Amino acid sequence: MTPNLPMLPAEERRLLGLFARLGEADRRSLLDFAEFLAGRADAGKAPEGGEPPREPLEIPRPAKESVVAAMKRLRQTYPMVDPDHLLDEASGLMSAHLLGGRPAKEVIDELEGLFERHFRRLVEE
Repeated sequence: MTPNLPMLPAEERRLLGLFARLGEADRRSLLDFAEFLAGRADAGKAPEGGEPPREPLEIPRPAKESVVAAMKRLRQTYPMVDPDHLLDEASGLMSAHLLGGRPAKEVIDELEGLFERHFRRLVEE
């Protein structure tokens, strides 16, 4: 443990120790995945004092986009979709990219399809 850090819970010290052992690319992947996981808590929330929109918002896909940025964009595009309903599939796709090296473009294409399917299912109900 680094002596300049205040006493942290064991889990946080463990995470910092693991992070310190990683190379630069793996650190970026870990941070991207952590951002994705942290963002799940905020996903799908209605705007303050209102209901989520009934139709997807028109947020264009940038020419260059990371998988994490795509998840953020898709959560904003489809705020009416409950993120818990697509969590397993989305997490699997994120892992395939971050840990398995699957190309971002392919994963983003599949994430867009996943959100669209869940939106269509919601409309049909």
